[in-house]
Amino acid sequence: MGFSYAPATTQVRTGVERATLARRTYGLVFLSVLVTMGGVAFAGTQPGLQQAVWAHPFLSFIAVIAPLFLAQMNARSFPRNVILTLLFTFVEGVYISPFLYLMQQQAPGAVGQAGILTFSAFGALSLYGLTSRRDFSAWGSFLTVGLFVLIAGMLINMFVASVGAYLWLSAVGVLIFSGLLVFDTWRFMRSGQFGQDDYVFAAVQIYLDLLNMFMFILSLLGGGRRR
Repeated sequence: MGFSYAPATTQVRTGVERATLARRTYGLVFLSVLVTMGGVAFAGTQPGLQQAVWAHPFLSFIAVIAPLFLAQMNARSFPRNVILTLLFTFVEGVYISPFLYLMQQQAPGAVGQAGILTFSAFGALSLYGLTSRRDFSAWGSFLTVGLFVLIAGMLINMFVASVGAYLWLSAVGVLIFSGLLVFDTWRFMRSGQFGQDDYVFAAVQIYLDLLNMFMFILSLLGGGRRR
């Protein structure tokens, strides 16, 4: 799920500083996506690894969170921050690979379609967040509440196992993470909470919004089957 960070830093005041932050952030986001794809491809050649991830989801989740935690602790220590962030995104690719494989088997072509839809939405929503003159600060609390409600609904549905509920939750998930993408884009560029050296904080937020939006879109296209 998404994370919200508010690093204590000097405000970005000039156009050059904003441009530097945006360039570093989106460069790391797109590199992270490529590394995640590499993690998925690597796991696809290792059936034993995929089975281990599927059989031990809690341990696999810990393996994903550990490099993320270290990356955030070293967020301003280059190049350690970038290396740890890319390690996190590679492990994330390994973690989601069994789900992607299952979805591809059950709904051929759904992964590619979800990727196209996600990046199309990402471009439109990011452009809106970057260029809009609106103040999106009020969205933060609303989306946070929505995220907790979504998590609660998913936990409940783990026991109910309703496909219809999965579809509704997936649709809500797409809406929430679309809103978070706009909010986080505005926050790192316009709120003054991020400096030009805080690109790891910003990139991780955008990456997680993008990844979760992709997973929920894929779940919708696959008929609500989500691990």
